[in-house]
Amino acid sequence: MQPLVYYVGMDVHKLTISYCVQLPDGTHVAEGKILAKRAALKDWAELLPRPWVGGLEATIFSHWIYYLLAPYAQHLYIGHPLRMKAIFSGKKKNDRLDAASMADLLRTNFFPAIQVVPAWCAELREVLRFRHLLVRRDVQMKNKITGLLMAGGIEYDKEKVHGHRYFEKLLKERPEIRPTTRPLLQFSRQQVETLQRMERQLCASLEDHPELAGRVARLRTIDGVGPITALTWALEVGPAERLPSISKAVSYCGLVSAQRSSAGVDKRGPLSKQRNKFLQSALVEAAKLAVHYNSLLKAVHERELQRGNRNRATLAVARKLVAYLWAADRGHQPTARPQPADTATTV
Repeated sequence: MQPLVYYVGMDVHKLTISYCVQLPDGTHVAEGKILAKRAALKDWAELLPRPWVGGLEATIFSHWIYYLLAPYAQHLYIGHPLRMKAIFSGKKKNDRLDAASMADLLRTNFFPAIQVVPAWCAELREVLRFRHLLVRRDVQMKNKITGLLMAGGIEYDKEKVHGHRYFEKLLKERPEIRPTTRPLLQFSRQQVETLQRMERQLCASLEDHPELAGRVARLRTIDGVGPITALTWALEVGPAERLPSISKAVSYCGLVSAQRSSAGVDKRGPLSKQRNKFLQSALVEAAKLAVHYNSLLKAVHERELQRGNRNRATLAVARKLVAYLWAADRGHQPTARPQPADTATTV
């Protein structure tokens, strides 16, 4: 005889968590609120009747709760944000009802769960996304430097202006730079150097991580794939088996347009907003550069470019690049390596 399973729905907030415990027939066993603190959650989880299956909504702080409670639960899930929003869009809505609704979904096997990556992967993903923030700030400060120079009518070499030596020479040899502008330029340059130093340190720590080194090396066997593209793919995708097919991978990366089909009429809109935005931006940028290093990707780009749309050609290259990454992530051979003249290359 199988043991009785309890279903626990949790409505998560910054300070408190509302919960509802139900039996398989829908009977409420317990409900209430607990503090969203580690000690309180551990004490509460130890007192829950076992075995129990839990579900919580996705918020900015749901993952640490998930990793804390997972050892106590038989199964623990985080709800899909978009689908959970559709479920809880009724007129009457409060924390107690939301927790009970999640428990109902769990016991009826209708809970829209997302796949949660391992804790180590989530931690490294946070580091990579912080690196993305540093790069954006670096670009902002560089734009500020050139903006200050243009505002003062200072001529400069746009190819060299962000080099350390040229910048120092520019400050010394241009007396027309206003006294009020000079410290602003110096401060902006210091910020650029600090951000770049931090970015290099973060990338080095990620590339040398024992959980990532082998996988990144395998992904980089593809011509045109650099360390940032490989790291972004590995950490944003998570386990290689997460995406079962190339079409799923392309969709997850946001490289397909939204489909609207009705009454036999199929319409395609712009790129879908339901995507991993970090992967999408990384792959689009990589596609622009990879055509210079990968002959197969260059052929795809030239074929699409003949149709007259450069953006379409970039997206086609990005989709093909996803196929290569997906295959290499599973241990297949690299693509676009130099081949003998009488050997056919198959992708």
